[in-house]
Amino acid sequence: MSTFLLEIVTPERKVYAQDVNMVIVRGLQGELGIMPGHIPLVTPLQIGPLRIKKGNEETVVAVNGGFVEVRKDKVVVLAESAELSGDIDPERAQAARQRAEQRLTGKGSDVDRKRAELSLQRAINRLEVKKGF
Repeated sequence: MSTFLLEIVTPERKVYAQDVNMVIVRGLQGELGIMPGHIPLVTPLQIGPLRIKKGNEETVVAVNGGFVEVRKDKVVVLAESAELSGDIDPERAQAARQRAEQRLTGKGSDVDRKRAELSLQRAINRLEVKKGF
């Protein structure tokens, strides 16, 4: 079975670097499945799960925006942040979700709605990845 190198990199660290059979990312226009031999491209990513298929195993990573670059023999995900399912603390993610929801339902005019909405999306993404969506 053909493989390619997948690297998931954040500003802080390299989260993942292994040969894989397929990766499924959530781009701006929807999900994109990438397999060996895919045409080169660069596209922005939405906040959402990234699924990695390696043999019969599937790994899910919570990716919070960024870009994916597909090269001839390598795929690089440059993410704002990324967490493997096993690294997610569900209590912390739930607390972040509650804070974001409180900000969005608050009456104050000093609330940055876009920032609160993005915080909520990130928290929901982390919770979904943790529970296996």
